[in-house]
Parts: sequence; C-alpha cells; structure tokens
Amino acid sequence: MAAGTTRDQIAAAADRLFYERGFEATSFADIAAAVNLSRGNFYYHFKSKDEILAAVIARRVETTRAALDAWAAAAAGPADGIRSFIGMLVANRAKIMRHGCPVGTLCAELAKLDHAAQGDAAAIFTLFRTWLADRFAALGHGADADALALHALMRSQGIAALATALHDEAFIDREVEALEAWLDDLPQAPARP
Repeated sequence: MAAGTTRDQIAAAADRLFYERGFEATSFADIAAAVNLSRGNFYYHFKSKDEILAAVIARRVETTRAALDAWAAAAAGPADGIRSFIGMLVANRAKIMRHGCPVGTLCAELAKLDHAAQGDAAAIFTLFRTWLADRFAALGHGADADALALHALMRSQGIAALATALHDEAFIDREVEALEAWLDDLPQAPARP
C-alpha cells in the first residue's frame, strides 16, 4: 500500500471516528484498528493525534469545497444553491440524529478543550458563510448578505443540535420546510433589463 494511500485511509478512518465518538474519545489504537495497521506502522504516517486532527480538518475543508462547488454548478440560480445547503440537513438526517453536525460537534469539542486547532475547524463554517453570503448577495441582499448567511448557518446548527437530542425526523422535516419558507419569503432582487 502506498504511503499517500495509507495516510489518506488513516485520515478517513479518523474523520469517521472523530465524528462518531469525538476527538478526545478516539485513541491511536482505535484509528489503527480501523485501518488494520500496527501501531509502529501507524506512527510512520502520523506522529501525534494533533497531526491526525490537522489531516481530518484538511479533509473536511476539501470535502466542503467540493460540495459547495457541486451545489453551485447544479443550481439554476442563487436560491437553488442555498436550498442545496438547507437540503443537507435532510440528506444527512440519520447521521445528524446519531452524531450531530460533523462541523458543529468538532468545533464545540475543540472549543471545550481550548485546542489550538479550533480556529482551523471553524474555518469550515467560514467556507459555508462566505459561500452563502455570495448567494444572498446575488439575490440582491448585498448589505445584509453576511447576516443572512449567518442566520442560515445558525438555524441549520440549531436544527442539527435539536435533531441529535430529539431523534425526531419529523422535526427535521418541519424545520427544513420553515427554513425554505424563510428563504422564499425574502424579497428578491429586481429583474435586470
């Protein structure tokens, strides 16, 4: 197995385990077992848990950028792109009900630990925020675009947190519908001649 591939497999396994169990609760042994590596071979690829965390965050940033690019390419307009963001709650509802939002839970855990990587993890929210603000600006809300982006992020995080606590699919569906209605009720930009 090539070193790059093994490193990627370790990062993928750590990403899954950090999401399902939490960063602090996941050990080197847990990750090594998930990829069938001896501890000695494991340490060849990553010397510390913080190195693994950095790889996981980089992986999540890359995945987020790819999703945002795909949503932008598939959208007929900026509102459709925002709907793709909102729809993420429904598409991932089973995982969200079990483990929460992968970004929100990691950011919260790293903040509690006062971990040096908490800003790197929060940068994923910044990607969403900037992308959403661009769409709201394209809808004619330039002055309020960032506030609207933060509102959409806040509501999605609230839905994810309560979905984890309540384990209620109907709650997710209702709140997603309400968030989509909020988007539909925003004044649209005047048509261009």
